[in-house]
Amino acid sequence: MPPVKLEVSDDAKPVDNGMARECITSALKGLETIEPLVRSVKETPEPISTEVQGTIPSWINGKLLRNGPGKFEFGNTHYNHWFDGMAMLHQFKIDKGRVTYMSRFLHSDAYKNNSEKDRIVMSEFGTLAMPDPCKNIFQRFLSRFEMMVPTDNASVSFVKYKGDYFVSTETNFMHKVNPENLETLGKVDWSKFIAVNGATAHPHYDPDGTTYNMGNSYGSKGALYNIIRVPPEKTDAKDTLQGANILCSIVPANKSHPSYYHSFAMSENYVVFIEQPIKMDLLKIVTCKLRGRALSDGIYWDPTQETVFHLVAKQSGEVSSVKYHSKAISTFHQINAFEEDGFLMLDMCCSDDGKAINNYLIQNLRKSGDALDEVYNTMTRVFPRRFVLPLHMTGETPTDQNLNTRPSSAATCVKISEDKVFCQAEDLHGDDLHEYGGLEFPQINYGKHNTRPYRYFYGCGFRHLVGDSLLKMDLKDKTLKVWYQKGFFPSEPAFVPSPDAVEEDDGVILSVVLTPSQDKGAFLLVLDAKSFEELARAYVPVNMAYGFHGTFDASA
Repeated sequence: MPPVKLEVSDDAKPVDNGMARECITSALKGLETIEPLVRSVKETPEPISTEVQGTIPSWINGKLLRNGPGKFEFGNTHYNHWFDGMAMLHQFKIDKGRVTYMSRFLHSDAYKNNSEKDRIVMSEFGTLAMPDPCKNIFQRFLSRFEMMVPTDNASVSFVKYKGDYFVSTETNFMHKVNPENLETLGKVDWSKFIAVNGATAHPHYDPDGTTYNMGNSYGSKGALYNIIRVPPEKTDAKDTLQGANILCSIVPANKSHPSYYHSFAMSENYVVFIEQPIKMDLLKIVTCKLRGRALSDGIYWDPTQETVFHLVAKQSGEVSSVKYHSKAISTFHQINAFEEDGFLMLDMCCSDDGKAINNYLIQNLRKSGDALDEVYNTMTRVFPRRFVLPLHMTGETPTDQNLNTRPSSAATCVKISEDKVFCQAEDLHGDDLHEYGGLEFPQINYGKHNTRPYRYFYGCGFRHLVGDSLLKMDLKDKTLKVWYQKGFFPSEPAFVPSPDAVEEDDGVILSVVLTPSQDKGAFLLVLDAKSFEELARAYVPVNMAYGFHGTFDASA
């Protein structure tokens, strides 16, 4: 599709506030309300047929599995933050050009206890559960001194360990699920296997099935960041995380204020941890119940801190003594990382501030008119950038000059001292990406190109609080292809390679598209990944809420 021009306000003026150009974007007016996308919906526990318009390639055989919040209140109590809603699991099963849809709420302890009491009894990221009104005043007072129980509401993504599917959030609890019927099979506690208090919902996979993740641990000496390795084989049928081990631990710059992280990067030989200036005040977090505040109250952005990249050798677990610094940036999702010419290329979606988490309050997402415009226009956009990290630093490496002399790259990396390199990123886009509000939810041809050089990545454009376009970026010349239709809001794209693929982009893109202005207007969109032309839509005759992440299961 040709680029679509922004509707901008006449008085929108760029402001020079010392930030990168990505922050200087024109204000939008007249954003459509998306309140129906963050509304509680009913589950569809039995598969239903969809109406397919167009032609879905006959070779696609499998299930698109999606996860995200689908229930935002119990009785008279309601959640404050988008991340708090009860996990709803979705399955689009594609077979010979036909598609069925089903969904189920995750039967977590949080969901079951809240349902039984018909009120919120389990605290979530942005919502503090109130004391039981049936208790007397003294009991309610004492309950404030109890430690907050971590939620098992695993609403972020589907992940895979040892061939089994789990749904995950960022606490120590995951749930094993059956991808065939979305039934909840059992809760798994990371802390029963290794000394971590949680793990991300974005693990990385080696070709042999070995899985890497990250999780924090908290002890009397403060916090540690831990790199986790999970073996690919089961010891028996009931095996979940048996054999998991901590590859190494990294000490935070400030042990009582460690960084928040949503994901990490991995190249062929290294795990890359990004220690960003989104900080967690552990004292505030452990006392949040006592203070009557939600856990999110303890997370803040400190723009005076630099972002630090830590490299860990995957085989030995050795942490590089060289630290790679950049100006203060925040990141939720990495695109890819690979090694080339003695450098590690680190591609990720970056923002020049880290306040985004607090913008996704339910009340903000449900606003309309000028109030909605104001929320969007005060947010910093997210753009793809590449950092180039020199791998083979020695005492002979010169200081105070750019070590990245390759003509194909505008990124710089300068040795400041024996163990510090300062890096400045290059943009992985042209000016036209500004028209689409930046890019998030990045995806690549993971099976063939994760940890390897690559040319294409896909994502959502964000000219709204949620994705409102699908984008394909070509790194060869930093051009993009776009799927956009006004009033339609696509989710994170999933790349599915064709069985006889030769080129990197031979395959399709799958995305769940929601339409807030229409009742039951959701559909599964199928795009040709090479041309980005629409192939088909599979209309779902039920309402859906906007979700977060998912995966394509080709084992069907």
